[in-house]
Amino acid sequence: MGVDVVVETTIARPVAEVAAYAGDPSNAPEWYASITSVEWRTEPPVKVGSEMDFIARFLGRTLSYTYRVTELVPGRRLVMETAQGPFPMRTTYTWEPADGSTRMTLQNAGSPAGFGRIAAPVMEAAMRRATTKDLARLKAMLERNDGPTAAS
Repeated sequence: MGVDVVVETTIARPVAEVAAYAGDPSNAPEWYASITSVEWRTEPPVKVGSEMDFIARFLGRTLSYTYRVTELVPGRRLVMETAQGPFPMRTTYTWEPADGSTRMTLQNAGSPAGFGRIAAPVMEAAMRRATTKDLARLKAMLERNDGPTAAS
């Protein structure tokens, strides 16, 4: 059994600003509670083929994994997949206009192996809670009066 978590929020900022900030992996530790660091393996900025090493804390464990960008439509969609790590994962960000704001969708889908497969329903619920909080944090950061530059 796999996990597939989709959450979305509407952020009162232009699509270009939200996509530029949220789509830059270097900013992930600022708005993802579980991500403690991101190190680029390839030179920024983000493009198809870019690779980054992420360190995260999830369910009481420290996880290290490498993401590779597999799809990028600037200002619209970013897809990253784990190149290595504890469980194959695909993360998809999408941004679209919504009445002068931005609707951002974040999807995490993967297929845990071993014990993770048995614990998939618990992992999925924990991922949904964490991702919902992360998007709320991102929304609050970007909706501050000065926007993303003040948050970074």
